[in-house]
Amino acid sequence: MPEAIETKKSTRVSLSGLSLIQKISAGYAAMALFTAAALIFSSYNIYRSTNITRNIANNELPVISALIELRTSLLSQESFAGKYAILKDPAFIDLFHQRQAEALASLDLLGKGKPTGDLQQLNGLYLSYQKAAEDLFAGKTGSTGPMRSSALKLLNAVDASYLKRKDMLKLVLNRADEQQKQTIWWTVAISCTGFLLAIGVAPFVTYRTFGAIRELQSATHRIAAGDFDYNPDVPSGDEISELARDFTKMAARLKVLEQMSLDASPLTRLPGNFAIERVLEDRLQSGATFAFCYADLDNFKPYGDHYGYAKGSEMLRLTGDLIQSAVKAHGGSDGFVGHVGGDDFVMVIPAERVSAVCEAVIEKFSAEVVKHYSPEDLKVGGIEGCDRYGVQRFFPVITISIAVIICGRDQYSSAVEIARAAAKVKDSAKEKPGSKYLIGAPGKVTA
Repeated sequence: MPEAIETKKSTRVSLSGLSLIQKISAGYAAMALFTAAALIFSSYNIYRSTNITRNIANNELPVISALIELRTSLLSQESFAGKYAILKDPAFIDLFHQRQAEALASLDLLGKGKPTGDLQQLNGLYLSYQKAAEDLFAGKTGSTGPMRSSALKLLNAVDASYLKRKDMLKLVLNRADEQQKQTIWWTVAISCTGFLLAIGVAPFVTYRTFGAIRELQSATHRIAAGDFDYNPDVPSGDEISELARDFTKMAARLKVLEQMSLDASPLTRLPGNFAIERVLEDRLQSGATFAFCYADLDNFKPYGDHYGYAKGSEMLRLTGDLIQSAVKAHGGSDGFVGHVGGDDFVMVIPAERVSAVCEAVIEKFSAEVVKHYSPEDLKVGGIEGCDRYGVQRFFPVITISIAVIICGRDQYSSAVEIARAAAKVKDSAKEKPGSKYLIGAPGKVTA
């Protein structure tokens, strides 16, 4: 009996007494098992996140981009139609039709996606807007009321569709964020189990995987917050780095879309007509007195014809830069600079700073413009060229004329009235030689 007990005891020891190499092997085997499980789980969820990101980049972003471009085109069409209603210049009809082609292209791009009720509504509203605009151009109606009403409905529909798409995109991003959080939790749990069983090897794998996923989570939050320049610091060579590259591409595309929504001039990068009108309306609503300065280059077209397109563009960029510099230095913290188009610029500054800003602009412009003429042309004081009527004549060195309107809610009720008054003052300013600024008030013009 004692022998039997002894034999049984010896058997138990031999079953439980594993050698060191066996324990290490068992630990590495457990580490490999849990690490493999963690990597498989993480890779699967990263693959799903990658598909979500690619779906956003390939499907959602082009639709949002088309809506932004459609809205920009509609605002330009509305501006040209309004100018035609005031000035009756057929050139604005051509400009309207050019932007109309862009709007139709955007609607066509939206139509290539999945059919939605939003698209049918946009097409119907745009047809109504086209008809109202064509009635205005054909002289069937002398009022812009029907066209503006159609434009307002269309813009509201575009904005509603844009917000809807934006909310859908936000929802997808939130789901991706939640999925990433779950991925992090489970990856850490599985990796920690392997770490406890193989403490000598598991930390490296756990640290690498956890760090990369945490970086992607941080990238998701920062990109969603508008930090489109953030670049996730993820080592290359695996699915996580591929997802990081997709995040970077998505952020770059979102940044481009954001910039496109800012009605900026592609040449000077200054705000365009829509932003100018918005600033004027805001200033009028505030009730405070301010100065609207309309700057125009004299003899610019002959200069561009003589020296070429590139030099003309360089002159416009120079003008925009020095106007912006003068406003920044003398126009106060709330000074605004915009580029209407061509050689026309605007400044919105406090009324008491008009003289300082305009004199700084004229001084800087006069010092810089002579650097862009050849010595031969400077010697004779200008260039030979054809005017708008095809008549050959002499054009002096480019000068700048600034028409200034002192504005307040009591004098003007809209941006259109301000622009109309500034145009009259500008015509008076251009009749005088040299660079100059004229201050106009209701009923009079003063130098």
